[in-house]
Amino acid sequence: MKSEASTSFDVEVFLATSGPSHSISEYRSGAGTFAEGDPAEDIFYIEKGRVKIAVVSRRGKEAVVGIISSGQFFGEGALNGQRVRMSTASAIEDCNIVRISRTIMLKALHQQPEFSRFFIEYLLSRNRRIEEDLVDQLFNSSEKRLARVLLLLANFGKEGKPETVIPDITQATLAEMIGTTRSRVSFFMNKFRDLGFIEYNGKLQVHSSLLNVVLND
Repeated sequence: MKSEASTSFDVEVFLATSGPSHSISEYRSGAGTFAEGDPAEDIFYIEKGRVKIAVVSRRGKEAVVGIISSGQFFGEGALNGQRVRMSTASAIEDCNIVRISRTIMLKALHQQPEFSRFFIEYLLSRNRRIEEDLVDQLFNSSEKRLARVLLLLANFGKEGKPETVIPDITQATLAEMIGTTRSRVSFFMNKFRDLGFIEYNGKLQVHSSLLNVVLND
């Protein structure tokens, strides 16, 4: 028989509840959540906005390893023994971010099956995305990789209506994400615009027709 605590547990309420070692904060675009080398003591969940995860080489070159969107966790390495951050996280648009201490997170995972199920589903989804990214890097052209990244940023393929307007993100950042040069990104972005796949009206708009680039062999 399930305990009352288990049956009454609400994931959304838990994530939206602030208290000691569990807070919800607003981050303006460009603000850092944590930096490489910081203590890894908390796990973060994005209620609204997007966060860039980046690493810096010894030569000082930055590489973007992921863009995390609303409804996703980041910093979860703190749960598996990581004691210092291996990357830097910063907002690329205004965000509402939940910070949960490692202690509270582990307690919820151990005691609340509903939350444990929710978190496992997230991890499985993230692992699938990592596999897709690897295949993308190994077998697809830089043009297709750019199209796929733009579609992902616009939430095409996710539940709900796609967000055709994506946050301000530089061509240099896009180049880092797909493993090419800024000049190549500029060339493909101009091509996509000429073909009507994207628009620049102060903000970058992505149309579903961009899927043709990804699906075309």
